[in-house]
Amino acid sequence: MTRRCELTGKLPLSGQLRSHAENKTKRKFRPNLVNVTLISDALARSVKLRISAHALKTVEHRGGLDAFLAKAKAEDLSPDCQKLKREIAKVNAEKTAAA
Repeated sequence: MTRRCELTGKLPLSGQLRSHAENKTKRKFRPNLVNVTLISDALARSVKLRISAHALKTVEHRGGLDAFLAKAKAEDLSPDCQKLKREIAKVNAEKTAAA
């Protein structure tokens, strides 16, 4: 299984180490993935995800998991996160219809 961020879709990149003598050696640039538990306000439950540290900062900046998923593109998200996004959208639609 490849190391892939569930929220942003970041994947490992390949490149080269370059020494002072300009020797080229293949290497991988892997995303900094962390296991986190985020809380969805709309669903009132917690969700365990494996996301990059950069995505975690972005989630906090946007105001939580629900706000991040509302703006996120579906093709970047993992299948589990796509399902979560649909559930949150459904709950928010029901809240606005009731109000």
